[in-house]
Amino acid sequence: MSTFMFKNKTQEYTPVSNVFIDKYMPKARGEFVKVYLLGLKYCISGEPGVSSSLLASALHLLETDVMNAWNYWSDENVIKMIPIDNMKNYNIEFLDLKEVPEEKPGNVNLLEELNNNSTKDMFEDIQMLIGRPLSSKEMMTYIGWQKEYNFPPELILLLIQYCVSKGKTDYRYIEKIAMAWYDSKISTIDDAQAYIKRHEDKWMKIGKILNYLGIKDGEIMKPQEEMLDKWINIYKFPLDVIYKACEICFERINKSDFKYIDGILGSWFKEGIQTLEDVAKRDVKKTTYRKPSNNYKQPSKDNFNNFEQRTYDYDDLERKLLGWEKKDE
Repeated sequence: MSTFMFKNKTQEYTPVSNVFIDKYMPKARGEFVKVYLLGLKYCISGEPGVSSSLLASALHLLETDVMNAWNYWSDENVIKMIPIDNMKNYNIEFLDLKEVPEEKPGNVNLLEELNNNSTKDMFEDIQMLIGRPLSSKEMMTYIGWQKEYNFPPELILLLIQYCVSKGKTDYRYIEKIAMAWYDSKISTIDDAQAYIKRHEDKWMKIGKILNYLGIKDGEIMKPQEEMLDKWINIYKFPLDVIYKACEICFERINKSDFKYIDGILGSWFKEGIQTLEDVAKRDVKKTTYRKPSNNYKQPSKDNFNNFEQRTYDYDDLERKLLGWEKKDE
């Protein structure tokens, strides 16, 4: 659960910028707008902060929807979202939207590009996919991908179709996927389909591991995602081996800990272990070659034991103590 602390001024009404209504609200998802407006209301009314669970409950959303909304508005430069600690708590500052600098248009002549039938058809197909009109900024971006990334129109359509299939239609998310495809040197439909398969296989496995650990997808951070990716794609462990490491972790420390599991799997990887049978053989070897315990302990050679002990005539000592020696005389 996250907590969001507001920088506020107390008022009894909630002023909403016309810039937000005209420029940002039409292209945003409905739940994102709801989170923004309720958060703004809490901020203006003097509320020092609010938890993600309270926002989610009030708006009938998931906590992950709330976090996605704040990330979206942060990407859009509508708010400033600054982490307070490592516990997913943030300072939220609502920006004066009049002060947000407008992005300079590129050197692309949009009207001239719209005369190109393939580009015009691409825009129409994209609008049908995302269910809303495209802004001029989005159009310029997609044209830029053709020129800078060398993406053909059919590849751009496949990219957006992929995003829509994941329930993502906001511009920032689509742009991030395009950059990832470009960095992965994707230039054809076949390249893209192979990438999608690898990516989807990875996330399907990650989802199963998180479900096994009782963790929701939206609750993992980037370092945890990187560890999961390492287990799957670098170590190439099958799921049953990863599950076994999770079980061992829980048995030893009674909780699921990513670093502990990573330590177990890292050790197995170095030892060449790849299957449950390898794990079982390893455990048998450890039991077989363990030195037998010996209850008898040799006395340590300390100063006392190294001292040359004297021998005494205990009968003679006893006679002297009892005074018998004098009587005998």
